[in-house]
Amino acid sequence: MQQIWIQKAGPPEVLRLQDAPDPIPRSGEVRIRVEAAGVNFPDILGRLGMNPNAPRLPYVPGYEVSGRIDLVAQGVPDFREGDAVFALTRFGGYSNVVCVPYRQVFKRLDWMSANDAAAIPLTYLLAYMMLVVMGSLHAGEKVLIHGAAGGVGLAVLDLCRILGAETYGTASPEKHEYLLSHGLDHAIDYRNRDYERVIMDLTGGKGVHLVLDPLGGVHWPKNYRLLLPSGRLIHFGASSMAPGKRRSLWAMFRGMVMVPFYTPFKLMNDNKAVMGVNLVRMWDQAAMIQPWMRQIVAWYDEALFRPKIDRTFSFDEAAAAHHYLQDRQNIGKVLLLP
Repeated sequence: MQQIWIQKAGPPEVLRLQDAPDPIPRSGEVRIRVEAAGVNFPDILGRLGMNPNAPRLPYVPGYEVSGRIDLVAQGVPDFREGDAVFALTRFGGYSNVVCVPYRQVFKRLDWMSANDAAAIPLTYLLAYMMLVVMGSLHAGEKVLIHGAAGGVGLAVLDLCRILGAETYGTASPEKHEYLLSHGLDHAIDYRNRDYERVIMDLTGGKGVHLVLDPLGGVHWPKNYRLLLPSGRLIHFGASSMAPGKRRSLWAMFRGMVMVPFYTPFKLMNDNKAVMGVNLVRMWDQAAMIQPWMRQIVAWYDEALFRPKIDRTFSFDEAAAAHHYLQDRQNIGKVLLLP
């Protein structure tokens, strides 16, 4: 098999394609011949040595794949060799062959392409967990989506459209036309405008019901201020602590200094909620995740959404894929193809 390894912390060029023997699935696992693998921002954090959930370097990154099962171990119900599937991988997804516990594997619909399937697991589960499970989103509520043109941002936008929410999204100006055509209600140029002021102007000074914050740092207090009474702020990243392609200790320190302190008394008096989501810590909660995925697949089956695949890269172009994602050139998902 072929795998893409993060050899050491550093820029995208530290990624290396290596050969290794095909793995043998253990009891309760299936082996998948990978057709596509998702590229996500946590992969970049891992490459920078800033992902606290990652294994010690060196390791193979990757959280999601699609492909076909070619080997089934003992203790696996419902799956057979030849099944077209997609799966959550707890690292190791940048491989053309992976072994995955069957509870993290989902059958593809007959009309679901391998690329679509690889674009769904992490981003749409994360969007569902934040909006439906944690955020208790209701029709007509207002949602602020940071990085609305990214893989997670577009997944959130898709689910907000299905659930009937009003959406406010930050993105660079050249991406606004696509986002508005994709159903975003209010596009905000975060590079040249203060999104807090823009949203307050658009909402008559009231704010929004739900903010999804992958940024951290100075954005933590701003996003909290944007909440209406009964509003919910969900943290799911701190990308402001990784502004470049090499690890910045100064950016990390500055981000840590900005960490807010929400006391129970403040939350009670403000009638606001602050939550955190880290889907990687949910891998052992398969019984909880499976019905979420069934709902997502049902919406796909009803043609209520299709993942936006921005660009695909071959395995030997993994460094270019990381450059492309970190330079924020993408609108939608970036995939690696063996």
